[in-house]
Amino acid sequence: MAGMKVLIVGAGGREHALAIGLSESPSVESIHTCPGNAGTSMLGINHNVSATDVDAIVKLATKLSVDLVVVGPEAPLVSGLSDSLRDRGIPSFGPHSEGAELEGSKLHAKQVMEELGIPTGGVQILKSDSDIDAALSRYSSPWVIKRDVLAAGKGVVVTEDVDEASSFIQDSISTDGFVLLEEFLSGEEASMLVIMDESGFICLPPSQDHKRVGEGDTGPNTGGMGAYAPAPVITESVRQRAIKEIVNPMHHHLRNQAIPYRGVLYVGLMIDDEGAPSVVEYNVRFGDPETQVTIPLIESDLGEMLLAAAEGRIESYQPIFSDKSAVTVVLASEGYPGPSKTGREITGENTRIEEGEISAFVHQAGTHRDEEGKLLSSGGRVLSATALAPDLPSAVGAAYAIIHEITLDGSHYRRDIAYRAL
Repeated sequence: MAGMKVLIVGAGGREHALAIGLSESPSVESIHTCPGNAGTSMLGINHNVSATDVDAIVKLATKLSVDLVVVGPEAPLVSGLSDSLRDRGIPSFGPHSEGAELEGSKLHAKQVMEELGIPTGGVQILKSDSDIDAALSRYSSPWVIKRDVLAAGKGVVVTEDVDEASSFIQDSISTDGFVLLEEFLSGEEASMLVIMDESGFICLPPSQDHKRVGEGDTGPNTGGMGAYAPAPVITESVRQRAIKEIVNPMHHHLRNQAIPYRGVLYVGLMIDDEGAPSVVEYNVRFGDPETQVTIPLIESDLGEMLLAAAEGRIESYQPIFSDKSAVTVVLASEGYPGPSKTGREITGENTRIEEGEISAFVHQAGTHRDEEGKLLSSGGRVLSATALAPDLPSAVGAAYAIIHEITLDGSHYRRDIAYRAL
């Protein structure tokens, strides 16, 4: 479909990555983003509409007569944004509200996995009358405690400290009524992004992100401090096993629902020492920062692929992927992942590297421009330096070369992105 008008919902680095990919798609004529950031504003028009205001987004999409809506964050999907758009005949890349419960409710996701026989860790549901000490004793440490709410990737505590575990369990029960205590899965994590609809699915290049704030995976969890793709821990044999044991049964389940799943299914995997994959979690949207390293590896028309899934015909789409390596390094505000210092000036954001087969550039996230045109920080994760190269070490080097050219007072970043593969 030539000349598509696309509306992207969201404001982070993921949405800027999608905007860049769509801007390079021959099928796309114009891009709109709500609310967007300073990066997306350079590729199209930003609209001051919150990503969680479903009614306002539907009105905007209708007013603009868009051909496709691409939903970035999970909250509007759980709230039924895709349902409302499709009711008005507007194709939406993102599952309906029932499908989005795979992320909206971790309990629901566990129940579906158990029903389908998908490998995952054991789980206990703890309530106010539960014996917390007895529950903790059933699993060896570290313990994994998950709130059954949308918490932007931060509603999870993994700890070897029994007092911290018990305290978080009690606080979560007090707030939410119950909490999930899960068996810890050992091994190496990786992510598979799977574009799917009722007709079929496409597995995108696997990636690995870095959740902890500090080098060597230390410190508190974050939304993600960097990523790289493809992740070598996903060998071809591991990939085929994950498709057979995890993707296929879930796709069969989702395609046979009254309203089929159309969008991306994020499969968070744990690969054990013997190469056996298990599911850590499902998300119902593109990951952030995984999107920043995945989209640049798609060489075919991204707009056509997302529209095909939104219309239920992904089986007919033939993707082309690059054989390069991609790396992204996140630059975060002072204080992140706690309360972050914002409103500080950023310079060097336009730095690029184009040297032979190596290219590197900036994905913006928590950024905006003031009335004088200065670029200012507006969030915890401010931007990321992303690089593509024929090999992983070259991509890592180029990404850090970009990071070193950017100035933001008090900012920090991890210096060991992709260390497991290197």
